[in-house]
Amino acid sequence: MTAASWNRVAGANDRVGVGFIGCGLIGLRHIADFRKLPDAALVAVSDVYQPRVDQARQLCGGAAKPYADFRKLLEDKDVDAVVISTPDHWHALQTIMACAAGKDVYVEKPMTLFVREGRWMVNAARRHKRIVCVGTQGRNNTRLPEVFELLRSGAAGKIHSVRFSAYRNIMPGFGRPADTDPPPGLDYDLWLGPAPKRPYNPHRCLYHFRWFWDYSGGQMTNLGAHDLDLAHYILGLHAPRTVFSAGGRYALQDDGETPDTQDAIWEYDGVLVEGSFREAGGSRRATASTASSLAGVQFIGTQGVLVVSRGAYDFVPDLRIVPESAIPPWSNPAGHPQAGKIEPKPYAEPRSGKSGSPEPIDLHASHFIDCVKARRRPVAGVEDGHEVSVSCHLANLSMKLGRKLVWDARTEDVIGDREASALLERPYRKPWDGVLRSLLA
Repeated sequence: MTAASWNRVAGANDRVGVGFIGCGLIGLRHIADFRKLPDAALVAVSDVYQPRVDQARQLCGGAAKPYADFRKLLEDKDVDAVVISTPDHWHALQTIMACAAGKDVYVEKPMTLFVREGRWMVNAARRHKRIVCVGTQGRNNTRLPEVFELLRSGAAGKIHSVRFSAYRNIMPGFGRPADTDPPPGLDYDLWLGPAPKRPYNPHRCLYHFRWFWDYSGGQMTNLGAHDLDLAHYILGLHAPRTVFSAGGRYALQDDGETPDTQDAIWEYDGVLVEGSFREAGGSRRATASTASSLAGVQFIGTQGVLVVSRGAYDFVPDLRIVPESAIPPWSNPAGHPQAGKIEPKPYAEPRSGKSGSPEPIDLHASHFIDCVKARRRPVAGVEDGHEVSVSCHLANLSMKLGRKLVWDARTEDVIGDREASALLERPYRKPWDGVLRSLLA
């Protein structure tokens, strides 16, 4: 028996054969994380760019089988599960194909490129009885049990608002390179896959794909997916009732399409969520209050602000201020509305991540392997990824259309807006449209 076959027989309940589809920046990070797990066998790698295949195989220790076409990897019987780290426009179709091939899936966020893909993925996972875990690693923050306990204790009061933001400055942008031939070793047609046919451009491939609507939803579906996911998970949110967003490419001087400036507001039942993204400057330091300047997702309650980031949290209690009507006139001669008793409402000291503790992305990899072996639902399951992606996509649609959208979570459709409803799905390019139809049949 070969070493590979022996591993699969002797360790059928102990080691999971993992194949990696997409070996760029985040793909290589996943390989490094899974390599640490004693119950994960790194058996195959696939990428459309040959130098990345070579690099990934080397990182796996040289034993992983290399594939230029992910479909060949899906045929590999040594592969039990796949990690999908391709550009966003490939996530849905590759996940559905993997489920149909009998593989469990760890797919990076955002889970989808457009709304309808999410339901297709959910149905595929259920139909083929596959474990599908989404790469919103913040759900494996080791401090979240403390966060849930703080909320259960009522220390923050009723949470009525959530805010998150991301600022950086990449002015003047990435330039406007001319179309050219693909570099040697790149299968550009396969890279495009279901996306529209376009001439090769350095910005329409590899890393810079994120700034084009054909392949991504910009920072709304990149960073926004992580932040919204934390809000969904911590507060038990599922679907917004309404969404409004505004923004555009206001400052960057390049050929990108997705916004460099965007704000969005989601109305959930009893909770208002606000998100803000800036790609051309701005800083939290410019905000007025300490609470609003804290990094992370801010959960604003009637008694304070809880701030949660990946690996840490903090709680800033509000000051107790006696209402003016309760202040005796002789104790407030100046009539100042805050001249009464003011005292800090104590809670625990600020909590930060433990030194040397595993990062959420490491724990997420281990969690996925555990779920595969135990056949149990991941903490970031396919339905969770779908719901978060829907919120992100609706914000982008609202921005493009210039109006508020009303969402029906039961029918998964926009209410009273045929134009918006038609944009919930995009056509796949041939022959991938036929592949999708056959898988959904």
